[in-house]
Amino acid sequence: MGKNKGKGGKNKGKGAKSHKNKGGAPSKHQQQQQQPQPQPTTATATTTTPETPPQEQEQRTPTTTTGEPSANQTTQAPPPPDAKAPTDASGVAAVAPSDTATATATATPTTPSSSAAAATATTPTTTTTTTPAAEAATTPAAETAAAITTGTTPISAAEGAPVETTPASTTTTTTTTATTTTTAAAAKQKEKAGGKAGAKNQKGKGKGKQQPQKGGNVTVAAAAAPATASATASAVAVNTPSVPEPMIPISKQFPDKHPEGEYMPYHQDFNLWRTTSAEQRAMENLKSSLYEDMRWAAEVHKQTRRWARSWIRPGMLLLDIAERIEDKLRFLIDVDGLNRGIAFPTGLSLNFCAAHYTPSSDDKTVLRACDVLKVDIGTHVSGNICDSAFTLCFDPTFDPLLEAVREATNTGVKACGIDVRLCDVGAQIQEVMESHEIEIKGRTYQVKPIRNLNGHTVGPYQIHAGKSVPLVRGGEATRMEEGDVFAIETFGSTGKGVVSDDLETSHYMKTFDATHTNIRTGKARELLSHIEKNFSTLAFCKRWLDNQKVTKYLLALKNLQDLGHVQPYPPLCDIRSSYVAQFEHTVALKPTCKEVLSRSDDY
Repeated sequence: MGKNKGKGGKNKGKGAKSHKNKGGAPSKHQQQQQQPQPQPTTATATTTTPETPPQEQEQRTPTTTTGEPSANQTTQAPPPPDAKAPTDASGVAAVAPSDTATATATATPTTPSSSAAAATATTPTTTTTTTPAAEAATTPAAETAAAITTGTTPISAAEGAPVETTPASTTTTTTTTATTTTTAAAAKQKEKAGGKAGAKNQKGKGKGKQQPQKGGNVTVAAAAAPATASATASAVAVNTPSVPEPMIPISKQFPDKHPEGEYMPYHQDFNLWRTTSAEQRAMENLKSSLYEDMRWAAEVHKQTRRWARSWIRPGMLLLDIAERIEDKLRFLIDVDGLNRGIAFPTGLSLNFCAAHYTPSSDDKTVLRACDVLKVDIGTHVSGNICDSAFTLCFDPTFDPLLEAVREATNTGVKACGIDVRLCDVGAQIQEVMESHEIEIKGRTYQVKPIRNLNGHTVGPYQIHAGKSVPLVRGGEATRMEEGDVFAIETFGSTGKGVVSDDLETSHYMKTFDATHTNIRTGKARELLSHIEKNFSTLAFCKRWLDNQKVTKYLLALKNLQDLGHVQPYPPLCDIRSSYVAQFEHTVALKPTCKEVLSRSDDY
């Protein structure tokens, strides 16, 4: 939506040409306007003033004129010194309808028609007198005119009334002592009774619509204010409601017990007995502290991602998004060394990149409206990890891709259960995902699961704890077990459905079961000591080392990789022309049921 230009803006009105306000003495046309013109019985006061931002406007009280005009006389408020009043062919002043505030006072009350359900206007009930000092204090640049009539006595324009407009309706605010609300139905009836004396909506190039608001015996037409958001931003905005920023650590929000996840009963016939087993409930109670830690980490994850989904927009740097999310994670979880914190760097993978990409300290990548963004976040309490991911897109073209992957992930979660074979879960995921299609630029693609990516178990301080959940049929026949915690994640692609290492490596992790070897260089020993102290066997990235003021570490890091102490995790990418989406949940297989720890109202 265009901006209100005020001075110099082009105006288009019926019977009027485009004009520009200029300073200087009044012209002959302006002097002629001030002369009384024979008109019908309706008294009309019209003035043209430049538009002013609300913060520069000053409220003035109307000045009462003495004497009573005749029924055939029209009184016009003088224009400001810096404005020229255009005239039409008959010599009568013409008012441009869009850059000016037009005030109309009539003997018969008029009510404008409105498509809104209700029109609200605030009106003064008393008339006061403006002193010369107060009148001098108001500059022409800060004037917004409104002609106010009380009874039969016309009074000069009230200047400086702050105006605020919204996309749905126009609301005019003045110094008020009473507020009158009229419904649309009543407005139409009054308009018929008042004839054609009501003010018309004004339309201008780059302007919003102006609706005159009626209250009591005062009619005011307000100039529209600039729109609050551009058309481009609204076109790509995610349909996510605004979420207030969480400002209290989770430990203080829930000092005793943390919110539980989604409970799902085991639907397999061989697990139905677990729901009512007293023995299984007793075993579950023995691990209550473990589940509380997981719920703590999950609640941090849920509150952070809901908040992040409300403000991630095209035009932002990936680096800014990652650091803002991680700062909020640290605050909500109340970081305490290795006891509580972030489980791995925030993954922000775009388009054909499926996973394991986080921006470096000098990354200048900007999120675009045509991008498909995967956001992978991990938190932990006492090493108990919550791993969950979601995908954002700003073009509805990719909605079918996101829906396919979301549905496949939910299918995998539902299929999980004690003694269920991993290959059976993968077969169900593949069947659901391949049932979806997506059309991009006139070409239809089947959504393919990425064959060489898997879900996985998570353990204390170990993001990949051994078992893998395939996304296709034909995987291993290993069975899920009681007490396992799975990260069920699925990836759907419009490409080949196979990923390979690509781009610059950003994720690293100390090898969980690394054997002791001689490290010859002092810099490598120093770096390994820093990794063990700050990250243990959790993942980290170069950006974190930079933030911790670790310098000249690249050669030492390469040395630790060669010796097997640190494992690199490069970005995993499909072909460059493809798009990949991801959704992931953390599921605990408890003795009596499964709990989807990361489930919330967003996904």
